[in-house]
Amino acid sequence: MSSTLAGWLQALALVGALALCYRPLGDYIAHLLTSAKHLRVERGLYKVVGVDGDADQRWTAYLRSVLAFSALSVLFLYGLIRVQNHLMLSLGFPPMAPHQAWNTAISFVTNTNWQSYSGEAALGHVVQMAGLAVQNFVSAAVGIAVVATLIRGFTRSKTDRVGNFWVDLTRICLRLLLPISIVFAVVLVANGVIQNFHGFHDLTTLGGDTQSIPGGPVASQEVIKELGTNGGGFFNANSAHPFENPNGFTNWLEIFLLLVISFSLPRTFGKMVGDNRQGYAIVSVMGLFWVGSAALLTFFETHPAGTALKAAGAAMEGKEQRFGEWATALFASSTTLTSTGAVDGMHDSLTPGGGGVALVDMMLGEIAPGGTGSGLYGMLILAIVTVFIAGLMVGRTPEYLGKKLGGREMKFASLYILTTPAIVLIGTGVAMALPGERAGMLNSGAHGFSEVLYAFTSAGNNNGSAFAGITVNTAWYDTALGLAMVFGRFLPIIFVLALAGSLARQQPVPASAGTLPTHKPLFIGLLSGVVLIVVGLTYFPALALGPIAEGLH
Repeated sequence: MSSTLAGWLQALALVGALALCYRPLGDYIAHLLTSAKHLRVERGLYKVVGVDGDADQRWTAYLRSVLAFSALSVLFLYGLIRVQNHLMLSLGFPPMAPHQAWNTAISFVTNTNWQSYSGEAALGHVVQMAGLAVQNFVSAAVGIAVVATLIRGFTRSKTDRVGNFWVDLTRICLRLLLPISIVFAVVLVANGVIQNFHGFHDLTTLGGDTQSIPGGPVASQEVIKELGTNGGGFFNANSAHPFENPNGFTNWLEIFLLLVISFSLPRTFGKMVGDNRQGYAIVSVMGLFWVGSAALLTFFETHPAGTALKAAGAAMEGKEQRFGEWATALFASSTTLTSTGAVDGMHDSLTPGGGGVALVDMMLGEIAPGGTGSGLYGMLILAIVTVFIAGLMVGRTPEYLGKKLGGREMKFASLYILTTPAIVLIGTGVAMALPGERAGMLNSGAHGFSEVLYAFTSAGNNNGSAFAGITVNTAWYDTALGLAMVFGRFLPIIFVLALAGSLARQQPVPASAGTLPTHKPLFIGLLSGVVLIVVGLTYFPALALGPIAEGLH
């Protein structure tokens, strides 16, 4: 079978599997977010924590709960990393330096999973399981919980209540993420992903040398790494490592896992607002951008510039021979369009066009389909902006799902859109202005700039993938990228929750002749245009200095 045919078949199989899961998984998530019944284990947890599971919170109380939980998570994970040499199964590893421990703790709590270290050579099994894997679950659950409040803002009226964070967090972890992770962890183990508590085994290679082979609880962490759009790998090579991703089937399965919840959440949105057509419109825009990105990235990787690469037929440097350029491009596109950041190839080795597509995927806000929860609330913010622009064009007060979009709502939406570009561009500019930080670039010229731009884009958008080729394990980069991750995660959450509270207080208004239908092709086209124009053009000057200049050269 040719690589082209194999690539088409796995892409079509992926689309089919996601389509099959869209309705049942989306409906199930809607049910668990709206059900009035609590499981016995959930009631037990509420009693231990001291939470009233039947009490709703104002958006300000919900926000305080999110921030308090995240702050405590950072402190716990930071402390665990700093004392890991005193823990069992530490494998003899010393504690991380303070600035690297801070960066790692922030990274996993913010669902970024940026790693300035080699996992198999820096962290013991207890930290991997009790620290990183736990955050993979709860950080993903926080994203879904936040988008649930925004949806409730559309469905509720004349109230200041948007839900209960502790109930949402508990249900998402226990009823959604944990069951799926258990099932697919078994599937991964059956297909060759390791799962043990071994340390290092010294083996003699065919050349007569000795090599230390690490073991660990990989399969259990691998599933939630993809399912929760986290991305931090047990091994430095991430999903290019055969212990994490042994064959073509596991590679396809991991792509499916990192997309399935985010692509199903629009159905949850449609179900909760009582109009499934709204979900179809949102998922259509997500699908258009995902297909376009995958097609472009695959084209650039299979049609590279340069005599040697053309003679070889593809740009295979930095790619796994087990997967080839088609599967690597599909993985790269999917992981940067979500906030996953997992990789099965070296993104620094992508062609200028391919690397530029990966950058643009993140710069668009990772909304196609985006991270678990964060992708949908990002797309809904852009939908609000689209409706507002359309309302101005016809001279009517814009309305979306029966809620008026006035000055207060548009301020929150505008702040959301402006926050991430400011973090990315300011961070990149400061790094390029400091001679010491420019010295950390292992490449000069446009590609070196792209590496710095990619690092701050990845951190600010909570992605976690990297171009590599840049020394980031320094006090400055660990601190700067950590701050980018914090602001990139929690400032947008603040604006989303404030918007949810503002919408929930409104009295719904009936649709009229001037109301823009938000389930028809016209709205899908308008929303796609807003994504490209309002968001995409913000970064064009930076892209011109990086991947575009490199490609032209």
